[in-house]
Amino acid sequence: MLQRRCCRVLAALMMVFFMTTVVMAGGHGEKLSKKVGILLVAFGSSEDSAQVSFENIDRKVKQAYPDIPVRWAYTSHIIRKKLAKEGRILDSPEVALAKMRDERFTHVAVASLHTIGGAEYHDLRRSVGAFKVMGGFEHVILAYPLLATQEDMERVVDAILATIPKERQKDEAVVLMGHGTHHPSNAFYAALMFQLQLKDPNIFVGTVEGYPGLDLIQSMMLEKKIKKAFLVPFMSVAGDHAKNDMAGDEEDSWKSILTKAGIDCVPVLKGTAEFDEFVDIWVDHVGGPLSHF
Repeated sequence: MLQRRCCRVLAALMMVFFMTTVVMAGGHGEKLSKKVGILLVAFGSSEDSAQVSFENIDRKVKQAYPDIPVRWAYTSHIIRKKLAKEGRILDSPEVALAKMRDERFTHVAVASLHTIGGAEYHDLRRSVGAFKVMGGFEHVILAYPLLATQEDMERVVDAILATIPKERQKDEAVVLMGHGTHHPSNAFYAALMFQLQLKDPNIFVGTVEGYPGLDLIQSMMLEKKIKKAFLVPFMSVAGDHAKNDMAGDEEDSWKSILTKAGIDCVPVLKGTAEFDEFVDIWVDHVGGPLSHF
């Protein structure tokens, strides 16, 4: 899997290298006037209901930096391909950056809309690094994902506590579903649960493809004799994972597994990016690269 990802990134960067070389050659080495831009990069989603999350991020970023043009890119090739068949064209980060160079941007803040600095984030980091090496911009800097520092962790804990369903009682659980990754940054999920439980011991954080898994979360809830749980996506959008893996009717969904164990489940289909409390963290992270321009 890692080898395939590296091959895709290398192929994309080779294409971008030639695109950027042509653009730079066309400029005949002229000195460009300073032009600052923001590139928002998300994993992406083909779910129509997930677009509200991206629209909220777009709106908040443009409110915070009204004089700076904003562009978008999706890291997922599968999602870009699916959207293209529907007539919706989204660029990869590499193509988006090449186009911004063609638009004569000189300074670009690349905003990662990922939750943690996992595999997708580090692929993006390599792509941004390649543009630095090629010299297509005076400055191109990658911002942090949602969770990167202890301050981020504390802000995310506060955001979660502020956005859990109002009707939830203290003896009822809130189970956050993260994506999970093979990358070492998966440790953020367990760290987040630890810091959440210091303030509310009935909030749990599990992952679809990492640690903690649902089996551990279920055993912790059963030990506490919890009878009801609100299932909440800890992802920027309430996309396929939220609708199917978390709230679906299939036997292997989190809702079905926990219901079978005697825990009444209430799915909440809202991504973190639908809430300003989370989006404000991403928006503030954009300011990091911009402060260096």
